[in-house]
Amino acid sequence: MMDIYFDNSATTLIDSEVQKFMNDFSEKYFANPSAMHRLGYLVEEEVKSFSNYIAKELNCDAKEIIWTSGGSESNNLAISGYIDAHKKMGNKIITTKIEHSSVYNVFKKYEDIGLEVVYLDVDRTGHIDINDLQKNIDSNTILVSVMYINNEIGARQDIEQIGKVIKEANDKCAFHVDFVQGFTKYRVNVKKSKIDFLSVSSHKINGPKGAGFLYKNSSVRLTPLILGGEQQNGLRAGTLNTTGIAGTYFATKIAYESLEKNVEKLTSLRNYLIDRLEDVNKNFDIITVNTKKDDTFAPHIVSISFKGIRSEVMLHALEDKGIYVSAGSACSSHDKRISRTLKSIGLNDNEAESTIRVSFGKSNEIHEIDTFINVIKDLIPALSIRKK
Repeated sequence: MMDIYFDNSATTLIDSEVQKFMNDFSEKYFANPSAMHRLGYLVEEEVKSFSNYIAKELNCDAKEIIWTSGGSESNNLAISGYIDAHKKMGNKIITTKIEHSSVYNVFKKYEDIGLEVVYLDVDRTGHIDINDLQKNIDSNTILVSVMYINNEIGARQDIEQIGKVIKEANDKCAFHVDFVQGFTKYRVNVKKSKIDFLSVSSHKINGPKGAGFLYKNSSVRLTPLILGGEQQNGLRAGTLNTTGIAGTYFATKIAYESLEKNVEKLTSLRNYLIDRLEDVNKNFDIITVNTKKDDTFAPHIVSISFKGIRSEVMLHALEDKGIYVSAGSACSSHDKRISRTLKSIGLNDNEAESTIRVSFGKSNEIHEIDTFINVIKDLIPALSIRKK
């Protein structure tokens, strides 16, 4: 049996066309883009063209794209950089209880040094209450950070409505969106959605690891995290990872050219898997799907709890069969603490410890789900007490 990779929210296989584009680019455009000679100028112009393409898709200016090492750096730069630059404006910041650790832990850092932090609750589907957000924003609030797609259960927030509420409540409050799991799955107009910062990672979209970008509204100030040269308008020092930037651009281009087709396919895979799991559960009654078949959830993520079977046990049993999934989010897979997201949607410790994540990519097919389901049907009796 061929290996089946269902862990695309953790990382994706780099597209062969992207790899070739990067190889060709690095051979021809190897110079430092900050150099004053002609070769450096040529590289700089290429990077500008890549920024222009990304900016057009987001409805922003190319100068508002800051190239980074990926989602975690982009999140840290947006949050820490903005707070450090606006401490005198207020000391209240707002986020949710289900953010990625690269957001949540930054908020915890500022809470530890005395800022007032509000962690918004979510309902059992992982969505915030807009009214709860609205009542917590005041004149002292300087930043709100809400992720678009939750990386563990796939809950999709109404970012456009959230942006509207924030700016109506306090137009000086900045709005940051972790867009890592949503990029190339959805089109976002950052100006229409009133987003000030948007974080993206390349390796989630069949691009290279160690690359990504942050959209930063040109009207907001930011204190850089990395000091040194004056690259990227002084906001991120260091020689640009031009090959990674090229790969990010090309992976984005490929994805956007077939976005609707890809999302339709991913959605059909998600819905098919949920339907098959519901059928299996008629015989075993131990499966809970924490993801729904509607537009309030991402098309590529399915969270599944198997009552009485620890996630690590199920993960390794599937691995033995050549099927690769995640026990929650990849960034915390070695952390033995209970998932904040799963606890926030109402799962108890036993349920949270029995949850795996299946996440699809563009190369996955229906027959792989059929194989997964057949393996699950064999594993459940072996790993738990079958319902009598």
